[in-house]
Amino acid sequence: MDSLRLFAHPIRLRIVHAMGGGRLLTTAQLCARIPEASKATVYRHIDLLVSGGILEVAEEHRVRGAVERHYRLCQDRAVIGVEELRTLTPEDHRQAFTTAMTALLAEFNAYLDREETDPVADQVGYRQHALWLSPAELAELIVELRAAIAPRLANSPRPERAQYLLSPIHFPVEASRSRPGDRQP
Repeated sequence: MDSLRLFAHPIRLRIVHAMGGGRLLTTAQLCARIPEASKATVYRHIDLLVSGGILEVAEEHRVRGAVERHYRLCQDRAVIGVEELRTLTPEDHRQAFTTAMTALLAEFNAYLDREETDPVADQVGYRQHALWLSPAELAELIVELRAAIAPRLANSPRPERAQYLLSPIHFPVEASRSRPGDRQP
């Protein structure tokens, strides 16, 4: 199964999110992170991610006669390349966006359902901004966002850190009045 299809399910996407930052997690820990899914469902999605090369077994320990596996995210495999993106149809994009939003909504609901939730103290944000950007300005903004985010992707879990889900989304709200190469009046 290609990485695009592997990420096309909200549970698998949530597993990938949970594994970020070099974490090693067991299936039981992932089940606790995704309580609305059955253990069998989480196990099945972990198996798919392992067979697809997105997750790997980092450690194995014997616990009460059973083997407990700790999984690790294969960061270099957990991406969708530009060439793959070019092959997507509008329906494929629609499905991928729906999956991403479903996973995001599930993560936010899980956050709100915790007893200690405090959106103000946790600096939760869900703003949207309508920006007027030329293609060059959009490219510059994307580079700036990547420069701000990329170094933090390597952060490992620590007691003083909480894992945050950051979901930059950008798309044109209306058609451009002109496209590159169009003649201007």
